[in-house]
Amino acid sequence: MPDATRAGIKGLPMEEIAKTGIEALCMNTYHLMLRPGVEIIKKAGGLHKFSGWNKPILTDSGGYQVFSLIHKNPELGKVTEEGAKFRDVYSGDWKMLTPELSVQIQCDFGVDMMVILDDVRPNDRSKDEIEEAVERTIRWSKRAWVEYKKQWKRRCWTERTRPKIFAVIQGGPYLDLRQKCMDGLLKTGEWDGFGFGGLHIDANGNLMEEIVKGVADIIPDDKLKFALGVGKPDDIKKFVSWGWDMFDCTIPTRDGRHGKAFIWGESGDGITTENIGTAKNIAELTPLESECECGCSLYTRSYLKHLLQVNDPAAGVIVMRHNLHVYAKLLRGYKKI
Repeated sequence: MPDATRAGIKGLPMEEIAKTGIEALCMNTYHLMLRPGVEIIKKAGGLHKFSGWNKPILTDSGGYQVFSLIHKNPELGKVTEEGAKFRDVYSGDWKMLTPELSVQIQCDFGVDMMVILDDVRPNDRSKDEIEEAVERTIRWSKRAWVEYKKQWKRRCWTERTRPKIFAVIQGGPYLDLRQKCMDGLLKTGEWDGFGFGGLHIDANGNLMEEIVKGVADIIPDDKLKFALGVGKPDDIKKFVSWGWDMFDCTIPTRDGRHGKAFIWGESGDGITTENIGTAKNIAELTPLESECECGCSLYTRSYLKHLLQVNDPAAGVIVMRHNLHVYAKLLRGYKKI
């Protein structure tokens, strides 16, 4: 799921995204509750009508963004048992995000999948602090499930029409704490799936392979396994082999906007990357892929390099569209059904 954080991907209309084969988008509760605000989206009829995207939408709880602000600068907020208090970056007003409110907002957005609020801590914090976050994540999950059941009754959902709901497994780099979190979450609600909480890399940027594998193993096989924030093609391949089902990231679109293209290998056995902005491409009269279905074969690398040089956003649009096409093709190869 490409990250359409603020209900859109910069430079790409929704109909263009749909043409790439992408089947779902990930949007963010924190950003959308601040702008344009919950009431505007409700009046529009929900996120699908507001954004023009008629395929599935998953919204994250907003917790990661809130806690990132707070952990970077304690003056911007505080985490309490009630929830996360934070300062609105636009108005300066104080806001509170609770497990209940996060569920309520996502229900108002009319999404197809939602993630509940969890207590996120950086991986380099002490084990005692991360264990506190695990315990709070479990307590918050119980509150979120109670609110979800209230919304289910109030909105008259059926088993078919209700949005799927995901809890998040915290525990940092400690597999025993991840197991503790998993055990607790299984007791607090009937979750459709579970997400990998926090970063999947350590402080040095290395993939925490043992933890990632271990968490996939402890999630019941009849539940969806969501690797939040994972988006490099090689990482996706590894995570799929370890049992993960779902992914979201900004990489294919953010990088594409700046001229970084993901190229499907001629034999179909790998994806490479290329920076179209490098000097050599000004004389390179070949397309990104000669037989690509996204339309990039109409344009040479030289032309794309030229567009980047003159700051024409069309270059980013072409590369983003291509990247999403490549990602959709990659994930279609892993479909279980």
